[in-house]
Amino acid sequence: MADTADVLIVGAGPAGLTAALALARQQQSSFVFDEGSYRNDTADHMNLIPGFDGTKPLEYREAARSNILSNYDQVNFLNVRISDAKKDDSSGVFILTDETGKSWNGRKLILANGVEDIFPPIEGYAECWGKAIFHCLFCKGYEQRGCSSAGVLAIGGLSKAPMALHVARQVTTLGKIVNIYTNGSEDLANDIAAGFGSVAPMTVDTRKIQRMILEADGAGIQLQFEDGSSKTEGFLAHTPVTKPRGPFAAQLGLALRPSGDIEAAPPFYQTSVKGVYAAGDSCGMMKNVPHAIFSGSLAGMGASQQIVAENLGQTSLFG
Repeated sequence: MADTADVLIVGAGPAGLTAALALARQQQSSFVFDEGSYRNDTADHMNLIPGFDGTKPLEYREAARSNILSNYDQVNFLNVRISDAKKDDSSGVFILTDETGKSWNGRKLILANGVEDIFPPIEGYAECWGKAIFHCLFCKGYEQRGCSSAGVLAIGGLSKAPMALHVARQVTTLGKIVNIYTNGSEDLANDIAAGFGSVAPMTVDTRKIQRMILEADGAGIQLQFEDGSSKTEGFLAHTPVTKPRGPFAAQLGLALRPSGDIEAAPPFYQTSVKGVYAAGDSCGMMKNVPHAIFSGSLAGMGASQQIVAENLGQTSLFG
């Protein structure tokens, strides 16, 4: 196999798959690098994609890859981890180096390899993540509907009353009672309680959480508190802090948003470095499969239109 393609795509999840598909539709070649590790590896199913709702993430990726390969010969999937990314300033070519030391060249680069979650320092959180702790209640939680109570962990990204209440309102459609845990913050508890109204099925709990335990057979999550008490919830809603996966943003000198996400401009998600596009969780507040597909398609279109303009000796409308 030649080591040069029109576009290099790091990540073979929904964002990377869709970007490759968009490029193939304009007869542009791509290498899609898949290191085999995904944020939703712990999830039993994915949702919000018509025709694949409730499908295991692996089954979706395999079906999508098979469909692409059966219709297009412009896409090559490579099961290898990329360790280094750089742009040759003289030629404008992007060079990726994989874990074996082999280099791959492309005219454009799409980063679609997602984010790393930075879990709060609570024992058991990681084991419960994706099983009983959900960051998107349109993606998860429906299967737990009707539970007697569910919780919101109001720390990190949910440590402001408006955001905690925003998520708590979603929980009310799935659980009969919503318990909002401030993990020791009395001030936040007062701010949240002030936004309840008189009929909301919400309570605030300020006890500090010592550990979390996944209940057997997915029956919920047990919270054990520092005072020795405990409470079992049908599920817990929380959004952990994230950072772009891999060293590539730093290696390429990409601008980041205050949230830590890659700064990618509309409409095609081009980053602060010309020719580098981002797609999926690393560049959007909504970290779910529909956004990954949406941004992946636009990143692919953006890279494609830039290539065509350059081939014609013209300036692209979008940089």
